[in-house]
Amino acid sequence: MPLPRSVARFNRALTSHVARPMARHLPGFGVVVHVGRTTGRRYRTPVNVFTRPSGWKFALTYGETDWVRNVLEAGGGWLESRGRVARFVDPVLIEDASLRDFPPAVRWILRRIDVDQVLVVCQA
Repeated sequence: MPLPRSVARFNRALTSHVARPMARHLPGFGVVVHVGRTTGRRYRTPVNVFTRPSGWKFALTYGETDWVRNVLEAGGGWLESRGRVARFVDPVLIEDASLRDFPPAVRWILRRIDVDQVLVVCQA
């Protein structure tokens, strides 16, 4: 796992609540809306998001977390980004050590923290 679970817990408890309202509007950020696997509850998780021709890519800085498992099991979710809401489907978890589809500065940071897992989704 690239970043420690303690960082993930801190971000879920504090940082996510602060970032969520802004993430929907800032370039390179978004909010993934997903449904809990066991609760059926709707969750909103701020993420870094990168466009690709037919959808989006998410670099998984914490590895396969709950939101990733929820999206995989549900077969999709919604992305709020740049003031828009879009449905996404066909999530695929891949290992991509090259990270070639990410901007150079982002790629440099991701390599420093040992990230090689990427979630790829298609716009519905």
